[in-house]
Amino acid sequence: MKIGKLPESVLKRSVLRQIHTKREEIILGAGVGEDCAAIQLLEDEVFVLSTDPITGTVKDIGELAILVTLNDLASAGAESLGVMLTVLLPPEITEPEIREMMQQVEKTCERANVQIAGGHTEVTRAVNQPVITVTGIGKAKAGKLVSTAGVKPGMDIVLTKWAGIEGTAILAKEKEQELLTRFSPDFVKKAQDFDKMISVLPEAEAAVKSGVCAMHDVTEGGIFGALWEMGEASGVGLEIELKKIPLKQETVEICEFFGINPYGLIGSGAMLMASFDGNRLVMDLKREGIAAQVIGKATEGNDRVLINGEERRFLEPPKVDELYQAIGR
Repeated sequence: MKIGKLPESVLKRSVLRQIHTKREEIILGAGVGEDCAAIQLLEDEVFVLSTDPITGTVKDIGELAILVTLNDLASAGAESLGVMLTVLLPPEITEPEIREMMQQVEKTCERANVQIAGGHTEVTRAVNQPVITVTGIGKAKAGKLVSTAGVKPGMDIVLTKWAGIEGTAILAKEKEQELLTRFSPDFVKKAQDFDKMISVLPEAEAAVKSGVCAMHDVTEGGIFGALWEMGEASGVGLEIELKKIPLKQETVEICEFFGINPYGLIGSGAMLMASFDGNRLVMDLKREGIAAQVIGKATEGNDRVLINGEERRFLEPPKVDELYQAIGR
């Protein structure tokens, strides 16, 4: 591809023609020459916006880019309406690769009933692999937003599903041949299929109905990073029992293989929640088929403590994600 905007013929053929899902709220959407989207909301509704880039992988980047942003909106208790994409492409990319990426994006949007409202596509030497930045647009009833900062002392801290889901799937795909030197093809395929668990929309919907007080999806920095961010946003301390943080065996073994910490591994697919009745929240989630567990409590003050038997140590601010250590090998 030549440097600069995608040729109009490629834009129409391999980008715009892949977009099919429509929402009645979006009254001005993606098109040649359109730089903005327009959305109609009711008087008692508010916009909820989120944006995220995908830079750590190119495998299934279209699907992952959408899921990560929709997860952010879900963690605020919002319904996703549309997305806007900024797609930066290296000169070496081919049109079939662009088309496949956009088909991934549209397929994921269709499953979530989300419209691609617009964006920008460009070929540039500034990147050596595709980079997609997604801005998600959602809506919520006024006064019904759920915040990361809603945790109060005494609340139970709940984690849905398992820590390190996204990172496990990425490593199983990006490092497949290396992993096959130790693990069976069935083991690696099972880990690759963790990408089917990355959406947190079902648990967010169930938690809102249950009266959840705060939610935060687990992304870069893993569960340790997400716990720190939730405590920092809410101005509370935490006491978290390490052995109660659930991990899949595939995550444990793949992290051991690469010598990385599973608790610091990017973890989209898991959601941190806070509630004054964590056991009830867990039961409500399990009734919807969603695994969940109380892993600790919020406390007065600012001490954020990990408890492992008799050992107590402090959580630290998020560090560079463990994924990059393994990918860089």
